[in-house]
Amino acid sequence: MIIHKVKVYPSKIHLPKKKQLAWKLAEIASDNSKLNKKSVEMVINRIIDNASVAIASLNRKSVISSREMALKHPRNNGANLFGVNSKLKFDCEWAAWSNGTAVRELDFHDTFLAADYSHPGDNIPPLIAVAQQKKVSGINLIKGILTAYEVQVNLVKGICLHKHKVDHIAHLGPSVAAGLGTMLKLNIEIIYQAIQQALHTTVSTRQSRKGEISSWKAFAPAHASKLAIEAVDRTMRGEGAPSPIYEGEDSVIARILDGKKALYKVPLPKKNEEKKAILETYTKEYSAEYQAQALIDIAKKLNKKINNLNQIKKIDIYTSHHTHNVIGTGANDPQKMDPNASRETLDHSIMYIFAVALEDADWHHVKSYTKLRSNKKSTIKIWRSIKTHEDKKWTKKYHDSNPKNKSFGGKVVVTLKNGKKIITELDKADAHPYGSRPFSRNNYIKKFLTLTKNIISRKESDRFLKTVQNLKKLKSGQLNKLNIEIKKSNLKKNTRKAIF
Repeated sequence: MIIHKVKVYPSKIHLPKKKQLAWKLAEIASDNSKLNKKSVEMVINRIIDNASVAIASLNRKSVISSREMALKHPRNNGANLFGVNSKLKFDCEWAAWSNGTAVRELDFHDTFLAADYSHPGDNIPPLIAVAQQKKVSGINLIKGILTAYEVQVNLVKGICLHKHKVDHIAHLGPSVAAGLGTMLKLNIEIIYQAIQQALHTTVSTRQSRKGEISSWKAFAPAHASKLAIEAVDRTMRGEGAPSPIYEGEDSVIARILDGKKALYKVPLPKKNEEKKAILETYTKEYSAEYQAQALIDIAKKLNKKINNLNQIKKIDIYTSHHTHNVIGTGANDPQKMDPNASRETLDHSIMYIFAVALEDADWHHVKSYTKLRSNKKSTIKIWRSIKTHEDKKWTKKYHDSNPKNKSFGGKVVVTLKNGKKIITELDKADAHPYGSRPFSRNNYIKKFLTLTKNIISRKESDRFLKTVQNLKKLKSGQLNKLNIEIKKSNLKKNTRKAIF
């Protein structure tokens, strides 16, 4: 890996393209690196993972809306929509919009946390959509996905967005553009311009994840992906972009992030070095914010240690700055303590999540979020007894540069009414790559079978799993086989009149 220093330059100083971060990202996207076998297998795992959560969310409100919009944009030889007959095709940017929303809706796919946050699996729907429309082979799709993960993961390592309340999709636009560049075998100049356009058009605020969190949280990555596809299309036609997008005097860094005196260090692989960033990412065993995963594991274990939950006086959770301030009491969001809050808000409230997991010794992507569940009196009592605290030790672990040492857990102190304290801590979720039982191919398949049960037929399930595990051998024009169909009558509709 090479560490690239990124800083702002005044307009009077000409910064050559080859010294710009966008160009260096484009170089990675346009190289001819060998494929790492483990990385290739992980791509397949993540396509299975995405399909799992997408199919499980097909009849949720935001996904229905996104699908209805996409259905209004049919195209011969276009791309497929999850759930819809594979013979029907649609404009790839709208397929990316609908499928990306379905993948993101349940907040249940992969994650990478470092200086910023990300869900790298958000790169997969737009790449598959374009691959279907452009009749790309399975191996070139894999190459594109590996580039997208490489770019997003390393941007997340080097540039913090949330510090300035900028949403993390600002790293997704460039990664999708770079991945498309690799997949479509575009030249470095086109990819460079597309990355810049994609960043310029995908900067938005973190209000989408603050206060009363709405369905936009599910739409946001799909929107960035759609904009990135359009950026690539424009640059393929010879159009340029604001430049230099990272280092310019009025650039994203200068005006929105750390300012004119900023210095960022972004790691990137050497040219032609194997792309292995996907191996540093991790999926979710539970449908909740990733920083809640280890704490759910703790809660489930504490359920067996505490005989009578009514004896709990208070619960203190000592954890990282990120966990405390994003999903903990440090966020200062009263909605995180509200039994009638939206599902999107509850899955970003570790107080709620911990209370339910402690009571149920389990977590379910639907049952754990129902209004009946969140309004249970015993749950509310535990929920409101929980307080989170930043512990510098856990913050340091969170930012450890060694993936084996990086930690997203915490220490939980349960104080009973008799004064007894029960203390438990866990560095990593059990399902983390370095946890006690890392997710393997069998776990991804089990997650798929669990989430799609009673939604798709066993025949369709078997067909998809067989196809995706043969991805490397799929030829040009065969990627429609990655789509999953369900009966048309089982797809709910939004009948409200709109523009499309």
